[in-house]
Amino acid sequence: MAEDIISSAFEKEGIDSEITCPMAFSIAEKYRINKSEIAAHCNTHGVKIRGCQLGCFK
Repeated sequence: MAEDIISSAFEKEGIDSEITCPMAFSIAEKYRINKSEIAAHCNTHGVKIRGCQLGCFK
């Protein structure tokens, strides 16, 4: 179920191939999705995470 919500949220937010960490956090809060589920979705669908707040992704 979260997969459908995340796909829909990404489409609404105009995210296709990359997302910033702050945007991922914002989507998690706005759509009430666990951050780890967003990360898993990104990994599965080849969405690059940019601007990591921890400096993990560049």
